[in-house]
Amino acid sequence: MTVEEILKVVKDEFKERILSEEINFGQLSISVPKDDNTEVILFLKEHENLKFDHLADLCGVDYYKLRDVRYEVVYNLYSIKFKHRIRVKIQVPEDDMEVNSLTCIFKGANWHECECYDMFGIKFRGHPNLRRVFMPDNWVGHPLRKDYPLKGIGVWEDHEKLLKKVQSLSKYEVRRGG
Repeated sequence: MTVEEILKVVKDEFKERILSEEINFGQLSISVPKDDNTEVILFLKEHENLKFDHLADLCGVDYYKLRDVRYEVVYNLYSIKFKHRIRVKIQVPEDDMEVNSLTCIFKGANWHECECYDMFGIKFRGHPNLRRVFMPDNWVGHPLRKDYPLKGIGVWEDHEKLLKKVQSLSKYEVRRGG
């Protein structure tokens, strides 16, 4: 199936809900409304001629001052059977930064959604345990936002506690080799 044929199948099913489409380097990208992400992606996964059964990646994008809608969530799907790729994008406005979780469709979305939440502050409705995965729970802000200061926001309140812990552990010798 060609990229154009994949696009036709998707457009036949979702008609006006495909907000935009583009083909770059042989890969199809479509944009869909924020609240339609689970329905569209479930269709892509279960359709007998598509079978996009692998969530290769899910990431956030910040278009600070470049677009009217600042954030976007991008899903990169792959069909193991047919060896096709598709990128599904949804726009996420600053005043409504919550989208549907895909953990009910792809269990692997769990980590990716936590990472996107941690780094951008985008929440995933229905996620079983949405939490920070890189930054401490009491960290202020979301480091991958374009307006996040390069030197951070002040001093993290547990910084001194962490330094003391590192110093106490440095007394242990690390042995290498045999």
